[in-house]
Amino acid sequence: MARVDVPGSPGGGGFSTATFAEVRLPDEVRDLLGDRLARDRDPFEDIDEASAHCHQAFAQLPLDALRSLLDFGRHPDAPGVTFVRNLPVDRLLPPTPRDGGPSLGKRTFVAEGVLLGLSGLLGEPVGFLSEREGRLVHDVVPVARGAATQTSQGSTVFLTFHNDLVHDRQECYSRPGPDFVVLNCLRADREGAAATYYADARDVVGLLDGATLDVLRSPVFRMNAPGGFVSALVEGHEAYSDPVPVLRGPGEFPEVVSAANGVRPLTTAGRAALETFQTACRAVAHEVRLAPGQALLLHNRKGVHARSRYTARYDGRDRWLQRTYVRRNLWDIRHRSLPGVRRIH
Repeated sequence: MARVDVPGSPGGGGFSTATFAEVRLPDEVRDLLGDRLARDRDPFEDIDEASAHCHQAFAQLPLDALRSLLDFGRHPDAPGVTFVRNLPVDRLLPPTPRDGGPSLGKRTFVAEGVLLGLSGLLGEPVGFLSEREGRLVHDVVPVARGAATQTSQGSTVFLTFHNDLVHDRQECYSRPGPDFVVLNCLRADREGAAATYYADARDVVGLLDGATLDVLRSPVFRMNAPGGFVSALVEGHEAYSDPVPVLRGPGEFPEVVSAANGVRPLTTAGRAALETFQTACRAVAHEVRLAPGQALLLHNRKGVHARSRYTARYDGRDRWLQRTYVRRNLWDIRHRSLPGVRRIH
């Protein structure tokens, strides 16, 4: 049987929701899954066929693990983050890409199969042209030119609590973005210091007073577009959204929006509320230091995530994660579809 835990909330804050879950695959399941995925060819030769094959493989997980992963994507009251352990890995890895990927030297595709299999249990992997040129699988690695940026290429700065957002002239930046972010670890940093944090909005709200919540629920914040969009598509110029709230939705199931590349408060009260919000995120955040064979499933609307500083050497042995963006429904963003290109928006 797979082990599935839903522990209580972190720290001693008396939080009311269980916002973190853990699934550990048995060794025999890991080995069978790994053998199956190791025989697969490059999934990007036919991504629809590969996704179906990975879905078929992951549908054979033990029922308790399978239900936990499916329920994570289904229910409003489910945990906002699930930590999956004892996953199969590629037996041989090429050097960590130094330029942001993709890696051209990978000979087996176990990691990609794990990522697509987990993603398929949550919804549909989706690519955005403003992020990694529309690729479905992102190599999340440190890049020297981006070391101090508020992006996934950074390493020398704390990547502040944020959602993964998508620039869209027709919508608030959160609307067309992913519902889930899936992170799979191929290689940890040498010191094992790189930490990923997740702060569930339900826990954050429990620390805030009514006046602060009222401000955060008011449209007095503008979100800057993601760093990749700003650097590649608008030549470094800021691209702020219309005024939006940071929090919205019912009190028991709040949705949160916060841009890594900058949130501009439009009022003094908004600036103070945003500082209080970030402090509360740090207070309630779950911390995970990912190692090979481990993945994180993050709900991109229930909470915000962050990353610690760590040391990058750009020598082929740096930290290497792979990431997918997942949506439950692609129909709502059909205006972004490109003719003749599947899953790219």
